[in-house]
Amino acid sequence: MFDWVVSTIESWGYLGVLMLMVAENVFPPIPSEVIMPLAGFLAGGGRLSLTLTIVVGTIGSVLGTLVWYYVGLWFGEERLKRFAARHGRLLTLSPSDIDAAHEWFQRHGTMAVFFGRMVPAARTLISVPAGLARMPMWKFLLYTTLGSALWTGVLAFAGLVLHENYALVADWVDPLSKLVVVAVVAVYLYRVVTWKPH
Repeated sequence: MFDWVVSTIESWGYLGVLMLMVAENVFPPIPSEVIMPLAGFLAGGGRLSLTLTIVVGTIGSVLGTLVWYYVGLWFGEERLKRFAARHGRLLTLSPSDIDAAHEWFQRHGTMAVFFGRMVPAARTLISVPAGLARMPMWKFLLYTTLGSALWTGVLAFAGLVLHENYALVADWVDPLSKLVVVAVVAVYLYRVVTWKPH
């Protein structure tokens, strides 16, 4: 996994970072906790600019969240819940998940969008209730961008630090990145298998 993500970013550069981050937010095949540290790792070797890496990663994250914002906006709560009840297995999304996300958003408002960008799984789902609540686009973009920039910045900087100490942790990097992806896939498959029609 380490080699594949690194080769994707090396081959495509900033566009690779952008595409991976968009994909991670639309349907998380690879978590940003793997993508951005490895992008920061490459920045540490001088192949990318750390600042541009964070900017591009943030843009990719925001673009991915917009997809789910518009899903909430266009579908509406009732249609989305009917869709989740009928076809939610592959998305591992149930009507109760939509209710829970909506209630959480109603309680925490804009801060839910900001802090939700830093929580795995929530970073995708939190955009839906924002769309359902018809949160003003400027406000959604502002808090999403701030939260995404902070999170991608922390992850990319961690990758930069990793590069500077690579000799000390080289034997751990690939197994750990694989472990993160395996854990994400395992949770996804568990949710698919245990998903029940509503």
